[in-house]
Amino acid sequence: MSSILDLDLASAKSALQKKEVSAVELTETYLNVMSSNDHLNCYITSTPERALDMASKSDDRINSGDALPLDGIPIGIKDLFCTDGVLTTAGSHILNGFIPTYDSTVTENLWENGAVMLGKCNMDEFAMGSANTTSYFGAVENPWRSDDRQKTPLVPGGSSGGSASAVASRLALAATGTDTGGSIRQPGSFCGIVGLKPTYGRCSRWGTIAFASSLDQAGPLTRTVRDAAIMLKAMAGHDPKDSTSANLQVPDFESALTNDVRGLRIGVPREYLLDGMPSEIEKLLETGIEMLRTAGATIVDVSMPHTKFALPTYYIIAPAEASSNLARYDGVRYGLRIEGDNLDDMYEKTRSVGFGAEVKRRILIGTYVLSAGYYDAYYLKAQRVRSLIKQDFDLVFDNVDVLLTPTAPSDAFAIGENDDDPIKMYLNDIFTVPASLAGVPAISVPVGLSKNKLPLGLQIIGKMFDEELVLRVGGALEGMAGFKSRPAGGA
Repeated sequence: MSSILDLDLASAKSALQKKEVSAVELTETYLNVMSSNDHLNCYITSTPERALDMASKSDDRINSGDALPLDGIPIGIKDLFCTDGVLTTAGSHILNGFIPTYDSTVTENLWENGAVMLGKCNMDEFAMGSANTTSYFGAVENPWRSDDRQKTPLVPGGSSGGSASAVASRLALAATGTDTGGSIRQPGSFCGIVGLKPTYGRCSRWGTIAFASSLDQAGPLTRTVRDAAIMLKAMAGHDPKDSTSANLQVPDFESALTNDVRGLRIGVPREYLLDGMPSEIEKLLETGIEMLRTAGATIVDVSMPHTKFALPTYYIIAPAEASSNLARYDGVRYGLRIEGDNLDDMYEKTRSVGFGAEVKRRILIGTYVLSAGYYDAYYLKAQRVRSLIKQDFDLVFDNVDVLLTPTAPSDAFAIGENDDDPIKMYLNDIFTVPASLAGVPAISVPVGLSKNKLPLGLQIIGKMFDEELVLRVGGALEGMAGFKSRPAGGA
């Protein structure tokens, strides 16, 4: 069993094709470790019967020589993606009992490529959080433990924390996530795995429960950069049902992984070197710089002056869009309903009971900045600053090929540690939010360990729709870093 669990996605795919292992055997192995590691709370809903049925059909195709690209690969699906006939909650009480009659485009693409669904992964409620502690279904645990506090459970990052923890703890070969302000990359860093946010529009948003529509983007969480390339190929594609979906051909991302960075110009934005930043984060960045320089890349010091405004800009735009998107949850059409004396009373009681504290906070912020008298002062001004942040990226990419930055300002912290300080929690996204506002692709790659023996990642940011170069540089960095550490708390 342990040897099967040690296979990454690319290796498992090869083993399946060579018939060294069957899809059913591989799936059963993952279902068994899922049931024995439920203390991590990675899954809201497990789907063992469906998984075994999908695996059996994969075996039939493999045996007949008609294998699909992901046939027999068992994956976790973030509970933000609608799945036909399977409970979909977005981590919220207000959607408890909601069973869609359709699949999101991303999950439909994965099934058409032969992937096997193990279950729906836990997440911060409506993807609002950086620690996976806001879920109605309880906090997710990171399988890693701090060297000095072995008994203290740590956060896996958020909002795709259930997906990240599942991949890191060998409860899934790979998983889907969504990234609005860093919700794939930051969990990837905290859990010691790869997290890829594609360009906005690369993956369809149709059938994915919305948080902030101009920011949300689906992407993979995997053990290796190659696995991320394979997953993205299966997830991406133009979707006429989504007006923001890019009508572009999907490249063969895996073929871009040459590990050759010779001659590339890699920018290091000075604004990502913050006063008071932990020395180990600075040292990690210096290590990454030296690795890429040794491999033949040219390191360029660059400036992106509007970076300092990214976090406040994000926390105006994202809540504003959330307040609009979440207005549909009223107890009338689907999900939770709390009866009231009249219609308004029913609305009030349903939303009061159905939404958690963080979601209510962001709805209130968003409603405030969109209200009469404040719309121009806050929301419109934030949109103008967003344009300047995007302009920074456009200008810097005239001079460099990709950017190298830290992924997160720290390693994973204890569950509950920052729950009483929303501002401190929001600061977890300080290095990831700018790329989200600009809509450009970015990947987090595990590079080293902190003084607490917890994983730390570096981020590669690229030009719009240039995931191939982002993956290429990420793969080269991954190879040079040689990160092989495993959490003690996983399978």
